[in-house]
Amino acid sequence: MVMNLPPSARSGPGRRWSPRAASRSRRLAGIALALALSLVAALFGAVPAGAEVEHPRQQWMRESTAGLFLHWGMFTAPRHTDCAAWERDVTDGGWTPDYWIDEARKLRASYVVLTTFHSRLGYARPWPSEIPGSCSTKRDFLGELINAGKAKGVHVLLYMTDDPQWHNEAGVETLDSAAYSAYKGRQVNLTTRDGFGMYSYDLFHEVMDNYPDLSGFWIDNDNAYWERNHLYEQIREQRPTWLLSNNNEDTPIMDTVSNEQKTGMTPAYDYPAATYTPMPRLTEADYKLPTSGQWWYDGKDNAVDVPLNVGRYIANAGSSIKSLMAETAMVNGRFPPSQEKFNDFMDTWLPPIWSSISGTEGGGYMYGGMQPGFWNDGAHGVITVADAARTQYVHVLTRPKSQDLVRLRDNGYRVTQVTDVRTGAPLRFTQSGGYLSILGVTNWDTYDTVFQVRTSGQQHFLPSSAMRATASAAKEGFPASNVVDGDYTTYWDSDGDQPVSVTLDLGKRRKVAYLAVNQREWSPTHARESFGRAEDSARIMNYRVHASNDGRNWGEPVRTAAMRSARGVQFIDLGKQDARYLKLEVLDTWSGAQAKPFYKQLRIDEIRVATDYPVRDADGMPLEAEAGANDRDGKARVTVCDACSGGKQITGLGGGGNAVTYRGVQAAAAGTYQLELDYTAAEAGSFSVSVNGDAPIKESVAATGVDVPLDASIAVPLAAGANTIKVFSDDGQGPGLDRIVVGPMPPASYVPRTTMTVAPAGVVWVGPGQQSVEISAKLRLDEDTVDDVRLAPVVPAGWTLEGAPVTAANLRLGQSIEGTWTVTGPAGGQQGPVQVPVKADFRTVGLPHSVSKAVPVQVRPADRVFMREAESSLNDLGSAGVTSCSACSGDQKVRNIGGSADASVRFDDVVVDRAGDYQLYIDFTVNGDRSYFVTVNGGTPIEVPVSGVGNSTVYTQAVTVSLNAGGNTIVIGNDDDSAPDLDRISLAG
Repeated sequence: MVMNLPPSARSGPGRRWSPRAASRSRRLAGIALALALSLVAALFGAVPAGAEVEHPRQQWMRESTAGLFLHWGMFTAPRHTDCAAWERDVTDGGWTPDYWIDEARKLRASYVVLTTFHSRLGYARPWPSEIPGSCSTKRDFLGELINAGKAKGVHVLLYMTDDPQWHNEAGVETLDSAAYSAYKGRQVNLTTRDGFGMYSYDLFHEVMDNYPDLSGFWIDNDNAYWERNHLYEQIREQRPTWLLSNNNEDTPIMDTVSNEQKTGMTPAYDYPAATYTPMPRLTEADYKLPTSGQWWYDGKDNAVDVPLNVGRYIANAGSSIKSLMAETAMVNGRFPPSQEKFNDFMDTWLPPIWSSISGTEGGGYMYGGMQPGFWNDGAHGVITVADAARTQYVHVLTRPKSQDLVRLRDNGYRVTQVTDVRTGAPLRFTQSGGYLSILGVTNWDTYDTVFQVRTSGQQHFLPSSAMRATASAAKEGFPASNVVDGDYTTYWDSDGDQPVSVTLDLGKRRKVAYLAVNQREWSPTHARESFGRAEDSARIMNYRVHASNDGRNWGEPVRTAAMRSARGVQFIDLGKQDARYLKLEVLDTWSGAQAKPFYKQLRIDEIRVATDYPVRDADGMPLEAEAGANDRDGKARVTVCDACSGGKQITGLGGGGNAVTYRGVQAAAAGTYQLELDYTAAEAGSFSVSVNGDAPIKESVAATGVDVPLDASIAVPLAAGANTIKVFSDDGQGPGLDRIVVGPMPPASYVPRTTMTVAPAGVVWVGPGQQSVEISAKLRLDEDTVDDVRLAPVVPAGWTLEGAPVTAANLRLGQSIEGTWTVTGPAGGQQGPVQVPVKADFRTVGLPHSVSKAVPVQVRPADRVFMREAESSLNDLGSAGVTSCSACSGDQKVRNIGGSADASVRFDDVVVDRAGDYQLYIDFTVNGDRSYFVTVNGGTPIEVPVSGVGNSTVYTQAVTVSLNAGGNTIVIGNDDDSAPDLDRISLAG
């Protein structure tokens, strides 16, 4: 393809990009790239079309663990409005490039991103430039930094922004359109996106010409001018070894996908839970080290949360994600004391465990390894792997609450040795039922306890060649056969079908112990909002597994359960089924309808089938039901249970007089403790637990379906020292008991994670007089087990509620309840704003909790016949997103409108009493001159030009529209260019 560029597309006076040279260079580069990608394909499988997922130029960053993100410019506190004065103060303050490089090395960072040409930092260029338009220094800070980094093995990337909207944020114009227009010989407005795109395009070329030792560009989103003029292709031609990184989106031509400042995860350090890009795509996590403040120095020594940032660093390494840590350099280049202190700490803390981080990949994904995530007794951590996963490192970032052991899924690896990485001391361990248990741990590190686990490889998995897979639905090009091809870069896509099933033909009748499922890591693991867009997990929630010998007669499911929304390999234990065919039926996924890109979507990389578990019982687990020290009464007996801890359980506990009694169960102090019962049950039933001879406490348990253990927890009183715990059942048969676990009660602040959706969401505007509003709500349990659940609106005084509360005796992982009610205001009409909360009450281990979400109801002004928030759930936002806005109605607005047809807001059911012309009032925020296009009932779009200063001021613009009596549809957007942010609309007759 020959690209014809306009004369304005220059990197400097008189210079143009040559299509002929580009064509020749592309042919040569194409040959080299094809050879490189053929090697990559042999290693990792097919490369997705159009994306440079793997390339030799990326190797240095793939070998990196971390980078240092430096936001530093003219508006670094104290803010400068004169470029020369800022440069003078930088130099007089003693700025030196070696300081930044040395601080990066303390963090074991392999690269630095210099973020100075930033929209909020004055668009300063820390290099001498022949191109006028914004601050440019005489001293070559960029060149000095590149040279200092090269001397010490640290790469330098340059940040470039696409955004001119903050050009007058400080009350001083930072973009000089007149000077740049004179330079170009034509009129160019740098405060427009196209004008700024032309200017920054020239800067890209100037930097490419002058700094060959730079390692690439870190680009904050895209500019349409760059794309039209093929900027990225030119960078590839002129600097083929440079990296390109793009913020917050997966752009095919880019090397790196960067994820900016993700928060709200549990645990807070689990940054990978909010990312959305599968391996082997090169991925960054970009986050601020200071807990508060801006990305740049704001004049304060903001605190650094050490556990949070150490946890992020390790968690990212355990997911093959690079930690790009932002530090806030002061004008003289030095970091505030809290950040220097953190760097010094990392310089001494990292070396003893560096072998477990450097040269490793994230475990539990395409590189093999055990399962990361939540483990026993509140423990949480990640796995790193080396030597084709024969050497693995277990990083315990959150230690167990009370136990001196770590228990995690072994993913079929037979473990031969476990040692403490810091001390080299060997540790006892046991394996059974799919779990590795590391025992007798007492030397816990404050931030990350690391165990080296040597293995002899995986056992008992069927080879891919022994299986075939078919599915009830598949997207073209993504067949079910991809889940058994042994290639983690190919996947099955269910094409939005739910329920959906995939059937595995094992070739012949076999014993099957469990399935290991790697789902596509293309969505966050929990419901969240990122840059105004709703996100959720496109992973399996509720499922059933059927077994068959002929592939036609399936019978009842052999396992019915919910799968946790989590990254990495997940397991489905089947209790040693004897079958040739297995059918995994996915009933639903975790994503809700509010997150359109992920709703009802399912992608699976691989499903592996295991016929047995690795076993090593030389060091048995504590508190096993079958332990010889326990008493067994009546018909209680030891039976085989392959999926149980120790491979055994106690059955025959039902019918009275049949019990297992633990003696010498230790408690450090007298009090109430959480007692976990790991059990199996063919049908729902109950346990009774007597502690120290007291009256039994009864606990209902759900059916497991097969001999696969679940857990249930109750609160029990224990005395200090040794206790006697007797477990039995009043049922006829009774559940089987695998083991018990004693731990502390959850803190009063703990509330199991739930997702509540309420409709309508956002402010509901009603007319004067008595009004009714229909409210729907759904509560989903995302972790743990809860009892005595009740869901209902709580109406204000004078209001009435129609509809009964929705209740459930208990909810387990992935289960939900929902209801619909009508709330009606007082007969005299609503007098002011009202909040109608929907409240869910429940208990966990006997402790009461509640969560709620409110529906705000307000009366619209008397001169308006209709009013609705742009962010309302009654609208379709397409690819636009919601963001906070304190000046806006409802404290929110819709952003990212325009640039394509789907980036618009569609207001359905805009109801008016009569047909005719109305005044449509559009409330918005804008910085500069932009346009909306308003389309009514599919008619001709009406352009509505608007202007304003600052994105925190709400303006109103009116336009006349013709409406039908009854329901109408109004679409507000701009197919060709970005539009202002939208607060709400209203109509006047």
